[in-house]
Order: sequence, then structure tokens, then C-alpha cells
Amino acid sequence: MKIIFMGTPEFAVPSLQALIDHHHEIVTVISQPDRRQGRGRKLKAPPVKELAVKKNIPVLQPTRLKDQDLLTSLKKLKADLMVVVAYGRILPAAILNITPSGAINVHGSILPAYRGAAPIQRAILNGESQTGVTIMQLDEGMDTGDILLTTTLTISDDDTSLSLAIKMAELGSNALIEALAKLEKNDLPPTRQDESRASTAPPLTKDEAAIDWHQPARAISCQIRGLDPWPKASTTMGDKWLRLYQVEVVNQKPQKPAGTIIRADKNGLLIACGQQALLAKEVQLEGSRRMKVEAFLCGNEITVDTVLG
Repeated sequence: MKIIFMGTPEFAVPSLQALIDHHHEIVTVISQPDRRQGRGRKLKAPPVKELAVKKNIPVLQPTRLKDQDLLTSLKKLKADLMVVVAYGRILPAAILNITPSGAINVHGSILPAYRGAAPIQRAILNGESQTGVTIMQLDEGMDTGDILLTTTLTISDDDTSLSLAIKMAELGSNALIEALAKLEKNDLPPTRQDESRASTAPPLTKDEAAIDWHQPARAISCQIRGLDPWPKASTTMGDKWLRLYQVEVVNQKPQKPAGTIIRADKNGLLIACGQQALLAKEVQLEGSRRMKVEAFLCGNEITVDTVLG
């Protein structure tokens, strides 16, 4: 098939690579503009653009999707289908109608649950045990189009948003190839979404990062894992922020106030929560790097009964 591919972040790279590997003709890639990143504020190309350039695929990075020159250029390509994976913007009708088969999307949830920008993170934050990928027909709404194919995936207790996104990106690329094979055989019937089961997944904010130790340990674990790698959950220790990683819920009734360090040794920091306790095996203190608690304790004195937050 002749395909226009729209995508921007690392999550979309496996899908583009899968299309290339299965010999679909990618006539052009559309990605978000390069952004300034890091301390040096140097322009950096999106991961999807980097792969496209490596594979000698033409790349467009429009600032306006309704630009008439862009629409004219895309129509001249005479593509069969548009594939969209985490492009980063809602597409106008003018773009959706460029190809005869419209546009299909790889979305990181089991729709109609978690429509929006952060479905992977929100699934972890909400303590879900299962998620998945939906191949859907795009319309002008926020992930409201017809469902074409769904696959599922178990969320592990140690999954972070980053680790889960890596798994789901591969899952999505496989589902995409399966969907295209069925589409070519005219064997991909659409199913309307059940609006009564719909929920949203709004973008993350820095305001969600502060840990409230009065919450149950399970909820705090979900917060820490769901906000990793951004914006990263944190607490305070003295006058500095402290981030916790590699966390595990410990089934014991805390005898100390919420936020109190019960134990600090090579196994980690054991912290009292509103319910049960939380063991953090890695930490990062403001002004320092991320490290194992055993290494952290070699240069930092933490006393039992220290209260965080």
C-alpha cells in the first residue's frame, strides 16, 4: 500500500519500521517540527524524522495542517491510506480525507477507555492491571472514531510509563500490520465506540508530582511509576526534593506516621504510608544523580524516624 505516515515520538518508531519491513511504500512522513532540548537548547529532530531520514523517506514538518500548499502536495502523492501514530495534534477533516481509505490510528489504550494524550501514564496512575492497543479509524474527535482491531497487555507491578510504552509500541506495530493485512482483504469491519464506557486521559502536569504519604502505598507506587519519566513524582527530605524509583508495596501495618522512614539499609528505604508501606530501592536527591539506596547511604546519612514530605 502507498502510505502517508504521521508520527513524532519514540512510541511511533516501531510502527514506521514495521511498515518499512513489510514493504509498504511510505510516500512521505509527517512529523512535528524540531524542538530545542537540553541545557544547550539545541534543535533536535523527532525520533520518527530520524528514522525516515535514515531510510531516505521524504519528511514534512508543517506548522499548519490546514495550509493549502501542504494539502495540495499530499493529494499529488495519491496515497491509499494515512497511518497516524502519536502525531501530537488532532487532525482536521481536510487531512483525514486526503486518502481514499482515510486515516487509521494506533492508540495506546483499549478504547473507549483513556481517550487523549496520556493513556499509558493514566492507566498506571489509576492502578489498572490491563491495557492494550486499539487500531481505529480517525475522525475529527479526540479518539472517538470506529474501532478496527484491539489487542491487550498486562501491566506489571514494576512497569513505569516508559517501560510500558516500549512494550505497547511493539504491540501496536504488530497490530498495525495485522490490521493492514485485513484491510487489503476487505476484512476489517468497523465497530462504533460505546460512549457509555468512555473515559479520558488528559496530559500530565507538574502539579501531580508531589507525593502525599497519607495515601495507600499502592496508590503512591502507581504515582511514582506512572510519572516516570515525566514529570517524576517527588517528596522532600529536609529542604531538598527526593525522587524514588524501583518501588515495591510492602504488606505491613505501619506503626509510624505517614511519610516516616521505618528502615534505611542496603535493601532500600522503607517508608510508612496511609496504608501499608513502600520500599524504594533507588533514589535521587536534589543535586545528585540517581543511584541504588545502598550507594546513596554511603555518602548520605539518613536516620530512622526521618519524616518525608
